[in-house]
Amino acid sequence: MQICGRQFSRLEIDWIRHRVESSPDVNRAQLSRMFCRQVGWYKPDGGLKEMSCRVAMLRLSRGGLIRLPAPKKKNGVVQKIKRTEKGQPATDMYFEAGQVELSLEPVSRKTAPLFNELIDRYHYLGYRRMGGAQMRFFVRAAEKPVALLGFSAAAWRVAPRDAFIGWTEPQRKRQLHRVVDNSRFLLLPWVHSKNLASRILSYAARKLPLYWQQRYNYRPLLLESFVEKQRFAGTCYKAANWICVGHTKGRGKWDTHRNYAKPVKTIWLYPLDRRYKEGLCR
Repeated sequence: MQICGRQFSRLEIDWIRHRVESSPDVNRAQLSRMFCRQVGWYKPDGGLKEMSCRVAMLRLSRGGLIRLPAPKKKNGVVQKIKRTEKGQPATDMYFEAGQVELSLEPVSRKTAPLFNELIDRYHYLGYRRMGGAQMRFFVRAAEKPVALLGFSAAAWRVAPRDAFIGWTEPQRKRQLHRVVDNSRFLLLPWVHSKNLASRILSYAARKLPLYWQQRYNYRPLLLESFVEKQRFAGTCYKAANWICVGHTKGRGKWDTHRNYAKPVKTIWLYPLDRRYKEGLCR
């Protein structure tokens, strides 16, 4: 079976079964780490690909191929985001985008609660945990926070994007980690500045590759973003020289029955390197 971009052999599925039966005290997190080491399933930065492994094992379990240990935490529990004084609306800010210096501040453990609260309060999608490799940033202008950015793992398969890149299926599986999704972009509602959004996108595209390499030990080659067509025109992406390559079909990741229940989104791409196609099509 092919799950999460990996082919699971019968021998590997038997190994998981045997490990669960022979180690009744093992939990799901331990089991995923053990399996990753057993088969050499690593991320590009050398870490274990344990989150993908846990998703794959869950799908194997739902398919009746393996039995997993009982989960320690209840599935489907939504993290409750606290409301604090720091997340309250601030005084309106007006300034010319070209007259202030921008800076990116990576989110730390200390600042993560505020980031999550602001996203939950003011982004139309609210707070949701991002998957896979990810980085989050506060964007500051004149040392004051004006926007929030989130980058995470790229979508597994997107026909217009894949056609634009021109890679084969094996190339996509090998190089997909070098495409990064701009999964969150929030300009704080009390900030008023013409062209600020496009300037932030251009600035972040210049700075992100180095931050990403420092954290994950490789440089991304392409950014992607999905803009809900009925809500937004994607003007700031166009102004920042992103490329519109088409639209989604309105199907979610798990839409195996073709219900088309998701909003249609415009697909935008931004190359981070002149030779991005050569790098992605290796």
